[in-house]
Formats: sequence, C-alpha cells, structure tokens
Amino acid sequence: MTQAYILTLSCPDRLGLVHAVSGFLLELGANIEEAAQYNDHATGLFFMRVQFACENGDLASLKAATATMAEPFQMQWKLHAQEERMKTVILVSRQGHCLNDLLFRCKSGLLPVDVRAIISNHRDFYQLAASYNIPFHHIPVTAATKAQAEARQLEVIEQEGAELVVLARYMQVLSNDLCHKLQGRAINIHHSFLPSFKGAKPYYQAHDRGVKLIGATAHYVTADLDEGPIIEQDVARVDHTDTVDDLTARGQDTESLVLARAVKWHSERRVILNGHKTVVFR
Repeated sequence: MTQAYILTLSCPDRLGLVHAVSGFLLELGANIEEAAQYNDHATGLFFMRVQFACENGDLASLKAATATMAEPFQMQWKLHAQEERMKTVILVSRQGHCLNDLLFRCKSGLLPVDVRAIISNHRDFYQLAASYNIPFHHIPVTAATKAQAEARQLEVIEQEGAELVVLARYMQVLSNDLCHKLQGRAINIHHSFLPSFKGAKPYYQAHDRGVKLIGATAHYVTADLDEGPIIEQDVARVDHTDTVDDLTARGQDTESLVLARAVKWHSERRVILNGHKTVVFR
C-alpha cells in the first residue's frame, strides 16, 4: 500500500545534497510529489523539505534507512507520515477569537491538527470546548502558584502526547523553564503595531497615536518574551475614521489569520528553525 511521507532536513551546505536525497528516495522506489530547498549563504546551511510516496517499508524502516543516508552529511532530519494529524494542545485566557477560529478550521478539515485539550486560566471557554468535544482544563495561575500551575500544564501536554502547543491569546508569561521544555513546538500570537504598543489596551494606544497599520506576529515561544523565531506576520491598513472598536475587530481578524497560517505550516512540517529565524516552505 502506498503511503505518503514528509522528510525535512538541515545540514552544512555542500555539493551533491539534492542528488543524495533524490537518489536515496529513488533507491527506495519512492516518488517525489513535492520538494523545496533553501541555501542560507549567511550561515552556510542547507534546508530541504520533501514530500514523497512509497510502497516499500514502514515508517520505522524508512527512518533507519534515512539515518544511514543522513549521517555522512551531518543532517538534522525528521520523517513523518503525512496522514498523521499533529497532536495539539491550545492555551487561552479570556479572548477567544483565535481559539474559536482554530477550532472551526480543525472541524472543517482546514488544519491537519488533532486538538487533544484546551487549557485556560479562566473558565470562559469551557462550553466552547465542550461543543467540540474537547477536554477543558481550568488551571488558575497566580504569582504564588505559577510553578505548580505550569507543572500541571506540562503534565496535560505530555499526557496528550502533544507535538504542538498553541498560545491562542494566552495572557500569562511562561517561565524560562517551561519555554525551554517547549522549545520549537510552542507558537504564540501577539499584536505587532507600527510602532509597537506594549502593556494593557494596545488598540487604545494605537488609536490614540493615529496609526495607519495594525498587525500581528506568530512566532515560536522562547525565554526572550515575544522575540522568538517568527513564522508569519501580516498587517491591515486603518485610518483616522476607524474607532477603537474598529481597530480591535480588524486586529483580532488579523491575529486569527496569522496564527492559523502558522499552525497550518508548522503542522504540515513546512517550518524549519534556522537559529533565531525560520525557513518556511509554503
């Protein structure tokens, strides 16, 4: 039976890498259905994503063969069955626009993710979770209980086998320890205005300054707050006639769209970390 797989890799750039990968797949009797590559001349690294179909062998045997092929080239690689939906846990606070959008896209088959649980420091969206038959975990967070709360959050994440954690307007700063444990598999969304407005009520600040562009950024979570590798960004144009409510609505639409793109690309194995940047094979 033919199965589809996705191979992603990075390694020091050198001659013959594409030939080595394509020749390896040819020897397996695999048919390449989609391929993309990038040479980063600044770092001397090579990146590649290959989607292929193969009748011979199972995932375990293919991984063993890939390891043998990759070793001489010092490749960092991952191989996944394409049909596998990525197990995901979503964190949210009291703004539900991104959560609602993600759940609808998942239900509609637009995102290849399997939402295993929703975690929140408030109870606002337990009914929304129930309507999608998704377990809801209310884990309050205070300064005094932050460590215990994060331990419980991580327990849920690990129990569900989550490959991806989405901070869908989760308004708590994760500790350095939790950021490290979720490195490369936690995506955050935040407003990014020009100029940037931090703190409470950013749309009020933006309206007061008469901005012409509002936007959003989806990035991987790191210990450096809101400075992780960027996956996707977008902006919407506004003008002096827009009210705070207009800016808020348009900003939330942009946040939802940007986060959905980032989740889609990550779950389709299209994003590869490149230091403090990303390579996104869209």
